Amino acid sequence: MVFANLMFIYAFMALCFICYYISRKTTYRNIVLVVFSLIFYAWGEPAYVFLLLASVTVNYVAGLYIDKFRDTKKSTAITALALIFNIGVLVFFKYTGFFVENFNAISPLKLPVPDITMPIGISFFTFQIISYILDCYWGKIKVQKNYFKLLMYISLFPQLIAGPIVRYSTIEDQIDNRKISPADITEGISRICIGLGKKVILADNLYTIVDTLFAAGSLGSLSVLGTWYGVIAYAMQVYFDFSGYSDIAIGLGRMFGFRFDENFRYPFISKNITEFWQRWHISLGSFFRDYLLYVPIFGKRRQYLNLFLVWFCTGFWHGASWNYIIWGLYFGFFILIERMIGNKNLKKIPLAVTHIYSKLVIIVGFGIFYFEDIGQLGVFLGNLIGANGNALTDQISLMNMASNCCLLILCIICCLPLIPTLRKKYKELSQSDMFVYARTAACLLIFLLSSVLMVNNTDSPFIYWHF
Repeated sequence: MVFANLMFIYAFMALCFICYYISRKTTYRNIVLVVFSLIFYAWGEPAYVFLLLASVTVNYVAGLYIDKFRDTKKSTAITALALIFNIGVLVFFKYTGFFVENFNAISPLKLPVPDITMPIGISFFTFQIISYILDCYWGKIKVQKNYFKLLMYISLFPQLIAGPIVRYSTIEDQIDNRKISPADITEGISRICIGLGKKVILADNLYTIVDTLFAAGSLGSLSVLGTWYGVIAYAMQVYFDFSGYSDIAIGLGRMFGFRFDENFRYPFISKNITEFWQRWHISLGSFFRDYLLYVPIFGKRRQYLNLFLVWFCTGFWHGASWNYIIWGLYFGFFILIERMIGNKNLKKIPLAVTHIYSKLVIIVGFGIFYFEDIGQLGVFLGNLIGANGNALTDQISLMNMASNCCLLILCIICCLPLIPTLRKKYKELSQSDMFVYARTAACLLIFLLSSVLMVNNTDSPFIYWHF
């Protein structure tokens, strides 16, 4: 089941909220969330619900024994076994085919490539479980001794499929103690409406542009302008698609009484690549920072090897394809350069230069992210500078830009923190009744327009479902 779907909005979500709010006790509300979360996950692939339950069960038992044998070698061994199990499950479902294909490429043996269907959201809920196990081992959280509460944390449907990666420490207290105020409901509804608008109104229409320009067989004839136009549209598509999902997840969580951390903070205003990754997919970046970057795997003096490992894993996490690995190492390279230059020296560079530099690096990075076929990726990179003999402009791209100019202007505006800046500058006005009415009307308009668009687009999965 997808969020951007009339069945979800008008049936599943509505019924879930009715059952949730008529349940007065937190215990009953937790049961409602577990039941609806399992139904939500089972909607598309029922068999993998048992994988989810098995994973929760194994890690529930592991957590209990980590706590029982705390500060002993047994606790360390159990933690290691739990990590091997979790990573092993992820590798089996997500990367087996990739490893076999690459083995066949360098070996005279031609092993059959297994066709394994990857469970939706396995990358996200596996990382949540890993964070829980490691935080238990490090003593940062109390072990959850109630199986169904741990199941609710892992399976909570707002963030189960595509994040954000919610740490157990973030909602540890909220599992048993949470209150919902009118402000929570208002803010939650607003975030859901905004998220739907980002996905249905902006991202899905940007997809049409990208699909037209980067369609199979047409890339070689695309002009320099058309290539840049296509990849910029794709960069905004991914942003609105993924941040839209995060907005809906955060809004749903807010209406259930949970406060999830933000996952995006206007990443395209970043002045450098380090700042970009502090604003983009924040939950993934913080996961690798806290659980991989500062763990002395190669020794405390081998910080560059740790940095390489982090960005290799960041790329590989996104998919079983070489372009994702290249994409991760590409960003890691620029972050390494910025570290060597130092923050003080970076601040001395004129803002115009840093903004141009960062946008070029980011946009090219999205092109690497898009093209899984390495040959097509090479054509794309050549197209950017006209190295393939392609023209500077082409009629199709110019006509496409003209017909979509209003959409593009709206997307650029929505990439900027204009509303938060105005609310901060005119704080009293933003708290007035007029502003509240205007915001309510805008959210209602976005919701209605999104609903109309969803009538003709009944199956529009989010991009990060694949990861």
